[in-house]
Amino acid sequence: MTDLAKETARRTFWQHVRGSLRGEHHDYTQGSLRAAILLLAVPMVLEMGLESTFALVDIWWVNRIDDGLSGIAPTHGAAVAAVGATEAVLSLVYAIAFGLGMAVTALVARRVGEGNLQAAATAGSQAIGLGVLAGVLLGVPAWWFAPELLSLMTDGNQRVVDAGTGYARYMLGSNILVMLLFLQNAIFRGAGDPILALKVLAVANGINLILDPCLIFGWGPFPQMGVTGAGLATCIGRTVAVVFQFWLLLRGNSRVRLERLFRFDAAPMWQLIKLSCGTIGQFLIGTASWVLLMRFVNSFGEAAGAGYTTGIRILIFALLPAWGLSNAAATLVGQNLGAKRPDRAEQAVWLTGCYDMAFLGFVTILMELMPGPIVRLFVTDPAVQGYAIDTLRIVASGYIFYAWGMVAVQAFNGAGDTVTPTWLHLVLFWCFQIPLAWLLAFGCEWGPLGVFWAIPIAESLFAVAALLLFRRGRWKVVKV
Repeated sequence: MTDLAKETARRTFWQHVRGSLRGEHHDYTQGSLRAAILLLAVPMVLEMGLESTFALVDIWWVNRIDDGLSGIAPTHGAAVAAVGATEAVLSLVYAIAFGLGMAVTALVARRVGEGNLQAAATAGSQAIGLGVLAGVLLGVPAWWFAPELLSLMTDGNQRVVDAGTGYARYMLGSNILVMLLFLQNAIFRGAGDPILALKVLAVANGINLILDPCLIFGWGPFPQMGVTGAGLATCIGRTVAVVFQFWLLLRGNSRVRLERLFRFDAAPMWQLIKLSCGTIGQFLIGTASWVLLMRFVNSFGEAAGAGYTTGIRILIFALLPAWGLSNAAATLVGQNLGAKRPDRAEQAVWLTGCYDMAFLGFVTILMELMPGPIVRLFVTDPAVQGYAIDTLRIVASGYIFYAWGMVAVQAFNGAGDTVTPTWLHLVLFWCFQIPLAWLLAFGCEWGPLGVFWAIPIAESLFAVAALLLFRRGRWKVVKV
């Protein structure tokens, strides 16, 4: 054990937290695993918490439009439904960005574990170049066809299209920002510098938090833009954050320093594309199922769509920190496999899963006991409140299983085994969850509740299957 590892093992809990937030570099292949998980997880959990505030801040202010208290004529759920429909489409972009990001984290973590920082930097540069290309190819047509996409997602509801086209164009047309934000933070996480990703999102969220009400309601010198202002505020925040990322990668104190941002070298680019096909595939499969579920719910009216959107936003706010904790497992698996320590990598996954389960267990209790007060913070319409409360109670009932499913998937991805979770997503979501949701909602005439119940049932089965495959241990011998 190195002197630094011995010093880390002697620290108290709060000393670990302070060291993590200061961005201290640490060798995650040696020393206490509990300390390593804490050092990685604290900024990663905070990062995901900040990421989820984008959604919550927007939906809170947009709900003020629909309750008629803002000075803007209420749209009776159309504005919130437009945000939900836009986010459902944008979630496909998030899936690609998440998938590329997981491939980047796996490659960078493996190279850092091997002690090859130059190769880690090369992988990062390739990822940024690929992200720019993907962002442009996705953003331009999405901006152009924004009204048609909203109409498709809302059964041709013209009031939703009229209310949300501006918002959708800002959010969908700025896909390049989403790509770069996700990919460059993935470089930081793979390198073991999650505090840098946290700082980036703190900048983006701070700007969004200030500009959202100003642009929506026309406070101060700003024009009154309604729900369109929420989209513009998010774009401005993300633009500043991406510029900050560029500076950190070129001039900052990241462990991985890039000589130039964009590289297009054939061999490493092809390696990244092959690895990311699996990660993108699994996220696209899972996300596309969410889009269809949103489509099912919207068929039961604006109140159901707005309630489901609000409930899912609240649940994601609680779920993303747990996802941040599972990201620690991906980094630990990648770096320890690179250092030829597979047993330590496996132990890290089981420990992380226990911590994640404890956190989401607490969230489950909160959502089951206090859904009403939580929902009323965001919604005043009684009809929308009812659907949102049902969403919280039903979907959160499977959160303990979600914890293990997330950690197992991140372990596979961190090891470079992207095929196993891709098949799990295909079978459990497309072949099981979607048919079950349709059967319960329309065949059994449960309405939106049928869609809600299909989610925890499918996610719980997913977690059980993922853990059984993880215990087989084939991920330990994957070459990256």
